[in-house]
Amino acid sequence: MLSEFSTPEWVKDAVFYQIFPDRFASSPRVIKPSNLEAWDAPPTLCGFKGGDLLGVAEHLDYLQDLGVNAIYFTPIFQSASNHRYHTHDYHQVDPLLGGDAAFQTLLDEAHRRGMRVVLDGVFNHASRGFFQFNHILECGKSSPYLDWFTVYEYPLNAYGGMPNYDCWVNAPALPEFNHRNPQVREFLFNVARYWLERGIDGWRLDVPFEIKDDTFWQEFRQVVKSVNPDAYITGEIVLTDAAHWLQGDMFDAVMNYLLTYACWAFFAGESLNLPVLGEWKRFSEFETDASFFARNVERLLELYPAPAVAAQLNLLGSHDTPRMLTVASGNQGALRLATIFQMTYPGAPCIYYGDEIGMEGGRDPDCRRAFPWDETRWDRDLRGLFQRLVALRKQHPVLRRGDFHTLAANQGTYAYLRQGMGERFVIALNRSENTLHLDLPVNGLVPDGTVLRDQLSTTAPAAARVSNGRLSGLSIPPYRGVVLG
Repeated sequence: MLSEFSTPEWVKDAVFYQIFPDRFASSPRVIKPSNLEAWDAPPTLCGFKGGDLLGVAEHLDYLQDLGVNAIYFTPIFQSASNHRYHTHDYHQVDPLLGGDAAFQTLLDEAHRRGMRVVLDGVFNHASRGFFQFNHILECGKSSPYLDWFTVYEYPLNAYGGMPNYDCWVNAPALPEFNHRNPQVREFLFNVARYWLERGIDGWRLDVPFEIKDDTFWQEFRQVVKSVNPDAYITGEIVLTDAAHWLQGDMFDAVMNYLLTYACWAFFAGESLNLPVLGEWKRFSEFETDASFFARNVERLLELYPAPAVAAQLNLLGSHDTPRMLTVASGNQGALRLATIFQMTYPGAPCIYYGDEIGMEGGRDPDCRRAFPWDETRWDRDLRGLFQRLVALRKQHPVLRRGDFHTLAANQGTYAYLRQGMGERFVIALNRSENTLHLDLPVNGLVPDGTVLRDQLSTTAPAAARVSNGRLSGLSIPPYRGVVLG
């Protein structure tokens, strides 16, 4: 399959924005029940804030102003949880989000603006409210839907005691599908097909590693690509490398969590907030040296086939992790450096909603705070940096599709070259408390006499010159970076 492996071209030019629908924006046009948490109150595990999809549609100007051209939504289907990973009905948008009509309005308006929309597919497990499982709850072993799930005894311990059926992480609210059942497979494939035919641009797959049947995902890819060959398939792989799923017969890409862990460690450095990471600590060896970081990011470029590398979903955090700013103990310089790297590294960068204005958040549910639409609470300088970086990425194909070469990696200094398509950019990052006096070996990569200027500067850009095979003549303050082109 590798010889036939291709990934959607649009993804290679995408800047994603991840939205947790209950927390981004609320429209007065969506009528809701009254028992909602205050928008600005700390989020709770079970509480609802009342965000909806018309609220998103009404703020697409904000996303376009940021430079975003693709949105990834966590689940939007009918569910009895604020995160909606407990799916009740895969064919209905949750009424709290405005229902199907609100989604169609959002989808049409996003597409009119040239923006793509990717939905979250929860195909490993359903919920107690899912019709076929609820049928078993009501009818016991007489239910015709018995083999949609794996049940060991009756009655079901669905609300107390040890679950006596297969469920995800032993959570009785999340019964796992029996993917050996052809009817289950066809049902899930039809869900994928249905929303693609409605116009979505791809699927992000929740915990796909739990479905230990390659043929399921191989068939899934065939279904998706038969409807839309340009549809994007990215999977949530958090524990290991994803080479198994990226051979051309299953996914286009994955959420690049191995890159996330490396970014946490290097850019946070001595500010790394290990207590807030909690269970995420066990997924990575946290070494803060630049040489370790360089080996990690270079390995990820070599580990996967080139089409997958170009389509990786590169994130600094998500609805499942503490936010980058909190991982770095509030060190804004660490977030700035990590974002410069994210926007100039191969793959599709994904901004977690609110990171661009300096939102903080610890472990779930704290990482799922409501977006503050009071602009006096925004870090405008930080948002301006995001805008400049996204604009640079869009203006210069080399930052999306060029070759990647490490130039220097020493303690808190990391520098690399993006080259191709008649362009060269040198990115130098100073994650230290001392001013860095730039002196990089570029012999054979950048000709002598070349002058490169910092494209991030909002004033007269500082410049560095190549002489005798070395790029020098520029000072970089602590916890700052330059994009020289």
